[in-house]
Amino acid sequence: MEGLILVQLRNSGIAQLYHTGNLVLKAGDCVIVEHDRGMDYGSVVLPGHARCCAEDTPSAPPKKIIRLAKESDFKQIEDNAVKAKEAYNACEKKILEHKLDMKLVKAEYSFDRSKILFYFTSDGRVDFRNLVKDLAKIFKARIELRQIGVRDEARLFGGYGSCGRELCCKKFLKDFEPVTIKMAKEEGLPLNPPKISGLCGRLMCCLSYEYETYKLLSKGLPHEGEHIGTPNGKGKVVSVNVFKRLVGVELEDGGYIEVSYKEREHVK
Repeated sequence: MEGLILVQLRNSGIAQLYHTGNLVLKAGDCVIVEHDRGMDYGSVVLPGHARCCAEDTPSAPPKKIIRLAKESDFKQIEDNAVKAKEAYNACEKKILEHKLDMKLVKAEYSFDRSKILFYFTSDGRVDFRNLVKDLAKIFKARIELRQIGVRDEARLFGGYGSCGRELCCKKFLKDFEPVTIKMAKEEGLPLNPPKISGLCGRLMCCLSYEYETYKLLSKGLPHEGEHIGTPNGKGKVVSVNVFKRLVGVELEDGGYIEVSYKEREHVK
């Protein structure tokens, strides 16, 4: 779209459409942009290279890119990171003083330091009004405490899954879809929590978006434990390869045979 470009805010992986104004920009350029919390920073990305939430809020007009980042901006970003650690330590201390049942995850300054955002997890609702008052007195800035889930925590910090790739929630997932044990069963995975859970401790997100594909590929295939007929006699299905559409069958006479789905179609 003319005059609009995707900008990935900070390191969150979320990309939004921004007005370029008179700026000529290319992928990788670091820019200072308008944001709900004041000014913020990000980098120009190509479509498909980051989670994009622009289409989720079509009624919200795109904000403006203020300018290309300058050397002083990079210095401020570094200083903000140092100050965020100090804010984190101060907030953690106050949480203990107020005896609040919450786990602080991260502190984050807005680019212009007008606001500090604290992320936390908790099993229930937390009355943090007095905590906010204390923090506002200390930092002389607007304070926001945002409760997040363990999946959001994994998204904030990022990392790599058991597959060796960057976490899906960090790389491209826009929303967290419900994930169930049924999905793991459909893939034939061992129902061992450590093997089917992500870094967040919840069932792996990939089970959700792989589920429909596995259902489609599994259509018409027998299930493990099912007894079927084969060209070599009857037997019990002991393995199923949905991609090759092959099933391993243990025959009644003790033998073993692999049967393709096409072969099985002709068995009476």
